[in-house]
Amino acid sequence: QVPLVESGGGFVHSGGSLRLSCAASGRTFSSSAMGWFRQAPGKEREFVAAINWSGTGTYYADSVKGRFTISRDNAKNTVYLQMNSLNPEDTAVYYCAADKPAYSAYSSREYNYWGQGTQVTVSS
Repeated sequence: QVPLVESGGGFVHSGGSLRLSCAASGRTFSSSAMGWFRQAPGKEREFVAAINWSGTGTYYADSVKGRFTISRDNAKNTVYLQMNSLNPEDTAVYYCAADKPAYSAYSSREYNYWGQGTQVTVSS
């Protein structure tokens, strides 16, 4: 059973917005860092945003800073990614990740749990 399930992806025109959700099931991640990554066709999976366990620390890739906002609701065991001012370069499969080693950077791919991804397509 996949412990992380993403939703909220879809098709949007340039300048539009989407809100992704990542719900954890089977276990709680309320004491774990969580992150969002994305992978476009033919490219490596890249860091988008991350949040510490309490929600007091957030981290963003330069390409999304000021447009995307990560948040979490530990009572619902869910993390969100609000994406505004989307452009075609944001088109990718977006993956949720949870529980990284303490020594790893938030932008590292060394998370122990991954969702199956949700497609985001932005047309020009």
